[in-house]
Amino acid sequence: GDSACSLPTHSLPPAVVDEIRRQTKALAQELEVVGLMNVQFAVKNGEVYVLEVNPRASRTIPFVSKAIGVPLAKLASQVMAGQKLADLGFTEEIIPKYFSVKEVVLPFVKFRGVDILLGPEMKSTGEVMGMDVDFGMAFAKAQMAASSTLPLKGTVFVSVKDKDKDLVVPTAKALFDLKFKLVATEGTANFLKQHGIEADMLKKIKEGSPNVIDLIQEGKLDLIINTPAGEKPRQDEIRIRTMRVSRGVPCITTIEGAQASVSGIRAMKEKKLTAQSLQDYHRATSKKPVHV
Repeated sequence: GDSACSLPTHSLPPAVVDEIRRQTKALAQELEVVGLMNVQFAVKNGEVYVLEVNPRASRTIPFVSKAIGVPLAKLASQVMAGQKLADLGFTEEIIPKYFSVKEVVLPFVKFRGVDILLGPEMKSTGEVMGMDVDFGMAFAKAQMAASSTLPLKGTVFVSVKDKDKDLVVPTAKALFDLKFKLVATEGTANFLKQHGIEADMLKKIKEGSPNVIDLIQEGKLDLIINTPAGEKPRQDEIRIRTMRVSRGVPCITTIEGAQASVSGIRAMKEKKLTAQSLQDYHRATSKKPVHV
């Protein structure tokens, strides 16, 4: 539930997508599902794992319906009532020629002091979406709609757990190349410098000033990339994330989110922001009139 997603996928290899498609069909046929079915998959090292299967709709259905231009809930109810998909004219998968990105709206601004780190318990109070032929621009639009607009310049604080340090290097380099100033605590700053990326060093909060809290309070920070150190977050991490809420600083807590954010920032800096109706996007995929 509390996740961003893209349709079509922008990162999974075609072979993995084909395997997910095959497993989904096999599960639906074996379970004899008539109507809608929700499947949660996980992919690790190219291996596809099924987490759970539910013979029901999920809140992703409205998003997918708008993304592909087909009223899935309406069609599913008609099928459950005895009609055939062939009679309804919906027998082929629709792969859009544009990207639709769903993002969740989180209520942390109304609950000061609550850690924004997400977990199994859903915390979102709504969803938004952004659409564009470019994935980065679609992601950037979704962030705007979720009141977390990506910055186009300024200072980025980077602090990641040890196993994410190698993974964050391409993102940090991309931000540096996009003319952002990078700041980090000692461990991350030294690691980035070893890879030829300049980053100013900040003290840990308990070590005194200047530290990341100082920069947030002074309005000198424009983006935070902070992946949690473990299942039980460190107190410094919690203070950083809760403080950024009161100051409206975008905060990213996953490497995947950081990578997508770089794509969004680059798109916003290099291209013109445009908007068009859902129907115009749908016409790019289907020649038939669409009514959602």
